[in-house]
Amino acid sequence: MSMTQIGLLTGLVLGLAGAFGGFGAFVFVLVFGGLGLLVGRYLDGKLDLSQFSGRDRS
Repeated sequence: MSMTQIGLLTGLVLGLAGAFGGFGAFVFVLVFGGLGLLVGRYLDGKLDLSQFSGRDRS
């Protein structure tokens, strides 16, 4: 299992643990799932955040 998958699952589990029902809970889980996915992709090296820091990697 890749770090991306682990990050996504972790975000979804945390979101489910924090909310139980309704549209607000859906949005809550969606946000935590997205954050988990981003963290997992960063740990896998598939997400480059250097473009946001204003510094080049050269």
